[in-house]
Amino acid sequence: MDFLKKIKNFIIRFWKEQHLTKIFLLIFFVTILATMLFFAYMASTANVQSLKDGLNQSTVIFDKDGDVATHLSTNRTNGISIDEVPDHIAKAVIAIEDQRFYNHNGFDIKGISRAFFKNLFSGRITGGGSTITQQLTKNALLSPERSYKRKIEELFLAVEIEKHFSKDEIIEMYLNQVYFGSGAWGINHAAKKYFNSDAEDLSISEGALLAGLLQAPSALNPYNNFDKAINRRDVVLSKMNELGYITDQDLKKALKENIILEDGGGSNIERDYPFYVDSVLDEAINEFGLTQDEIFTRGYQIYTEMDQNLQFTLEKVYKQDWRFPTGKDGVLVQSGAVLLDPQTGGVRGLVGGRGDYVFRGFNRATHMKQQPGSTLKPITVYTPALESGYHFDSMLLDEPKTFEEYTPKNSSNTYQGKVPMYIALQDSLNLPAVRLLEEIGLDKGLQSLKRFGISYTTEDEHLAIALGGMHKGISPLQLAESYSTFANDGNRNESHLITKIVGPTGNIIAERKVKTVKVTTKKIANEMTSMLLNVVETGTGKATKIEGIQIAGKTGSTQLPYNDVNGTKDQWFVGYTSNLVGAVWLGFDQTDREHYLKGSSSDTVVPLFKGIIEQAVKYVEPGEFEEVSINDQLAGVEAKPRLSLNKEQVQEKAAELEQKLKEESSKWKQVLEQAKQDVKFIEDKITSLINSFK
Repeated sequence: MDFLKKIKNFIIRFWKEQHLTKIFLLIFFVTILATMLFFAYMASTANVQSLKDGLNQSTVIFDKDGDVATHLSTNRTNGISIDEVPDHIAKAVIAIEDQRFYNHNGFDIKGISRAFFKNLFSGRITGGGSTITQQLTKNALLSPERSYKRKIEELFLAVEIEKHFSKDEIIEMYLNQVYFGSGAWGINHAAKKYFNSDAEDLSISEGALLAGLLQAPSALNPYNNFDKAINRRDVVLSKMNELGYITDQDLKKALKENIILEDGGGSNIERDYPFYVDSVLDEAINEFGLTQDEIFTRGYQIYTEMDQNLQFTLEKVYKQDWRFPTGKDGVLVQSGAVLLDPQTGGVRGLVGGRGDYVFRGFNRATHMKQQPGSTLKPITVYTPALESGYHFDSMLLDEPKTFEEYTPKNSSNTYQGKVPMYIALQDSLNLPAVRLLEEIGLDKGLQSLKRFGISYTTEDEHLAIALGGMHKGISPLQLAESYSTFANDGNRNESHLITKIVGPTGNIIAERKVKTVKVTTKKIANEMTSMLLNVVETGTGKATKIEGIQIAGKTGSTQLPYNDVNGTKDQWFVGYTSNLVGAVWLGFDQTDREHYLKGSSSDTVVPLFKGIIEQAVKYVEPGEFEEVSINDQLAGVEAKPRLSLNKEQVQEKAAELEQKLKEESSKWKQVLEQAKQDVKFIEDKITSLINSFK
């Protein structure tokens, strides 16, 4: 005990002598100060002055060159001036959302304190405490994330907004962008949606009902929950009376008013390139965490990988019905296609179907999952075989065999005994592929499939995977991404449409991080390309051959579930030049005995792919492969080394880099000067605060 007491006394004495309490307090306050300085700096550098214009603008989609591809707009009416909004509407919103709106400078201490203790006792961020200015900040500038960091950002930005805009301008911006439910953004559109009226003609009772919806637009939707909406309206009216915004007589009249709903119109989404743009929306929502409402109300600038020329030509080809087989009973043969840049993974164009299409409807280029057939052979069989020491001319056995209960057949039902690997691939023979996968090991094929970016289920762990037999299947986009490996020296870049998203004040909301996977070696990728060039020159894909253009590719098809019907269920072609990859699927949404594809892939989907590439090369000059086909190799044609940059090109690149460095240097100089001013301003405020306590 004496020993422990001595240690305790030693610690206490040491603590006092070293003034550790003061040191820790100093560290704590310095940390708080540094945090405040950081958020203050971030708020001061945000271009909040452009907020008003940004909220009045539609979201813009840009192509790969930074040119405008399309605007996203609905039939929602444009924002209206605060002078056109009846005073009772603004007062209704202020009464129920932020009754001290005209007295605070962006944040309300009482509201924040109340929300803080509510969150503290609940053990999580439940929201609350935000002023109208803070809500405007959150809706227009920040993500919907609920965290203390986001709340602090919200607070500082709200103060900054209050410096640049009057109270009337703030409430005007808020009323014009806030969501009232049922697809209605802004007070005027809400008036149309619920009362088929203009905002300026709304009664006190109607205005209070709309103000009440802001708490929970879906739960209080009067079309679905009329009684709840009326009860909330009554709360708003009572609050308005309590604050002196309406008289007792106005209150009684408004409470007795019979609310009659009349839908004045929904939201009609307008945009060019609908399949591509809807895929952009999917990516923004699923990968970057935005909501559809945010995208349509915040005036974002979304930069994409789209090539407008390629997208236009894809859509043009898909409008030419003569390129597609005719379906029975007027049912369309459906299709999906993707064009992708193998060096970046950027999607240059896509079309997800034929016929009528609804907003964010089913997209056969991205949403669809179908068995890929023989297009999987280079991925699951021939690439891992080359990696295991096989060569293009290795002899493979082409004879019937049953693998436990699995008995594959060649499509021609004929067998050649032994064939070199490149012939087995170019003629899409099934038995050599399955036998080869068995020889190298199923695990190697599955591991290769995973490296190429294609996921599989336990049901797929079977030799049938050699022929594309999958439980769920893949999309044209996934197939194009996997084949980009061969065109990109064995490297696979994640396929994507969006490069970055910029908010209405110029802040970057989201930005793409490049994800590159080393799938195989450049040597193996080149060998695979040599064999796939053969497929187009003399194999199953020769109907896509275009004079003067090197195209490597692979056909694929899947069997019908009916042994007595001659045809196929799905047909595929995936092909690439040195700088463009394309994948096309053809089939019916619902295959049955009446609706299936007659003929082979060579007769239908291959000519369709050719039509797409013939249009594409008008705008994207096809490069040359470093390697040549197996046919050319056997004929003695030598491979062509890729050209390096010449002296003039090197000088041009150096000049571009120098100019960019100068521009960046100028920007950082301005940022540092602004930071100095901000630090001086905060230092003066802190000094003033300390002096006031003396």
